Amino acid sequence: MVREPAGKIILASRSPRRAELLAAAGFAFDVLAADVDETPIDVEEPAEYVERLAIEKARAVLAMRPGARVLGADTTVTIDGEILGKPVDDQDARRMLRLLSGRAHVVHTGVAVASDQGIQSGVDSTRVWFETMTDEDISWYVATREPVDRAGAYAIQGFASRFIPRIEGSYSNVVGLPVALVSSILRKG
Repeated sequence: MVREPAGKIILASRSPRRAELLAAAGFAFDVLAADVDETPIDVEEPAEYVERLAIEKARAVLAMRPGARVLGADTTVTIDGEILGKPVDDQDARRMLRLLSGRAHVVHTGVAVASDQGIQSGVDSTRVWFETMTDEDISWYVATREPVDRAGAYAIQGFASRFIPRIEGSYSNVVGLPVALVSSILRKG
């Protein structure tokens, strides 16, 4: 059994944004992603959904690397009770951006740390306001290709920042990883 060095974790995610956030906060980590079914359960609330997926991702990687401390995470955008995952194509990205235009929505990120001692998890939620986007704004933004592979079809740290006048909560949560929550969970176990 390989034991991870003290303080080092494994990030169970392919997201370059999560890796950037962890590195910027000074965490030592390796990356080993696992594929899990991300289909929501019909009666599942958005916060429950992302926490369940974070736990499943962390457990899947822990099964591959016993003795490690594994960080799993999952982020989603919700509006009007609808979970907006990653757009399947440009038309879906346009649909999502029209839903967000001129309104507030909530970004939820579930975080889980799994080790041989068990799992600790939590969810962070941030409210994000979008300015009204014209059809031209939406077409321009989709053409940048930034909405690809992004929950809710946008990246707050990129071109979409010009449409977001304010947030209430953690900025890093909207990027994809609530760093303060991660730190708190890691300190507990």
